[in-house]
Amino acid sequence: MSRRLAILGGCGGIGRQLVADAQAVGWTPVIFDLPASIDAHGIGGVEMHPVDASDPADAARAAGVLGEPLEGFVNLCGFMTASEPLLDRTPQDWADVINGNLNSAFFAASAFAPHVTEGGAIVQIGSGLGHVARPGYGPYAIAKAGIAALTRQMALELAPGIRVNCVAPAAVDTAFLRGGTGRSDEDAPLRLEIESYAANNPMKRIAMPADITGPILFLLSDQASYVTGQVLHVNGGAFMP
Repeated sequence: MSRRLAILGGCGGIGRQLVADAQAVGWTPVIFDLPASIDAHGIGGVEMHPVDASDPADAARAAGVLGEPLEGFVNLCGFMTASEPLLDRTPQDWADVINGNLNSAFFAASAFAPHVTEGGAIVQIGSGLGHVARPGYGPYAIAKAGIAALTRQMALELAPGIRVNCVAPAAVDTAFLRGGTGRSDEDAPLRLEIESYAANNPMKRIAMPADITGPILFLLSDQASYVTGQVLHVNGGAFMP
């Protein structure tokens, strides 16, 4: 029997891979994403709905289109602005990054969690930057640290009926490294020198989307039925907590 999986950010690089991989193991994905992302990377044969999760009313509206319960929900939304020192950020830049990452995760969880059935699971996407400081990533790192805390709080309050976990990747070779799907020019230069990054990673390469979707699907599966409130770091050994 097919299980329904809502994917917020399903048109992004990791999202498109997750849709395909989820379908391969019996999930029926339902995509929610920015209108520009759907226009650019809509997936044929998959139910899709536009949403701006940084707007709580729009997140609630989008979740309201679900006609049947969900067995899973994955929040992939987020974006990063140009690298600069934290205290040089403008108030607007700070607000945009916090709103587009942490606030949107809260608004989406509030809207979609009530649609997840007993025994279902929620997976948030955090970042290793939320657990180890690196220069230039301040607002984004702080937002992702908040998502780890949000995960633990939700896991505690939704247990035992719904499990909530977080996958925290390092850099992944997607449009996110250029600003994010639906928010940027995906042909812009990368913000990361991949060869240098790979040389300093124990696995000697940057992550690809499939490296992240496998752990997500594990946390959604019955094989992780006793796993909740955890942050699973997927970074090729770049950060070992």
